[in-house]
Amino acid sequence: MIWWILLGILALILLLPLGVRINYDEDGAVVSVLIRPFHIQVFPVKKKEKPKKQKKEPKEEPKEEPKQEQPAEEPKEEAPQSTATVIDDDDEEEEPEPAAEKKGGSITDFLPLVELALKFVGDFFGKTLHIDVLYLKLTMAGGDPADLAINYGRIWAALGNLWPHIDRMFTIKKRDIRLQCDFESSQTLVNARVEITITLARLLGLVFNYGFRIGFRFLKIMFARNKAAKAENKNS
Repeated sequence: MIWWILLGILALILLLPLGVRINYDEDGAVVSVLIRPFHIQVFPVKKKEKPKKQKKEPKEEPKEEPKQEQPAEEPKEEAPQSTATVIDDDDEEEEPEPAAEKKGGSITDFLPLVELALKFVGDFFGKTLHIDVLYLKLTMAGGDPADLAINYGRIWAALGNLWPHIDRMFTIKKRDIRLQCDFESSQTLVNARVEITITLARLLGLVFNYGFRIGFRFLKIMFARNKAAKAENKNS
């Protein structure tokens, strides 16, 4: 029975959504860590109010009796000291020689690692991360109605061309995009909120998958280098 309870708790932990919420409005940017259904604000850090300390009343110090002044003693003449210093050439610190710069590795070994890293980034952001909420409200400001109308149409056209690519890359559960004009305002305003989550099971699966592949690639490169070094020693 205990094992079934432990397995159930482990399953809940692996399926627990973890993520980040980023909110931007007139108060600035606010970043929170999501552990569904809770959130913890990490930026800006909330300052804790310190309790006010009560001021202590100063204690009355006992009055001291006046001391009788003693006659000052005449200063004694001191012998003059020589200020000359001897410089020893052996004591001077020698500047360390700059370390020789190491040569670069082979690009044929480097490119496969870059390819795996790019695949990891693509799978991580495309298949693993989920955008739960995407909210954007853009209030455009401008004095000339004709220019504002032209910019309004250009932004909607750009968003229309961009959304198909975003939909192919990400899974967006809820979106709310608003674009409006304010002829009286002198500043364009933005309200935005993004919530991105990932389950611990998906994250661990992706890390183990690509960690094994990158480790295997490293071992293959090291084996090839050792084999080439042994061949050079035999020929020499």
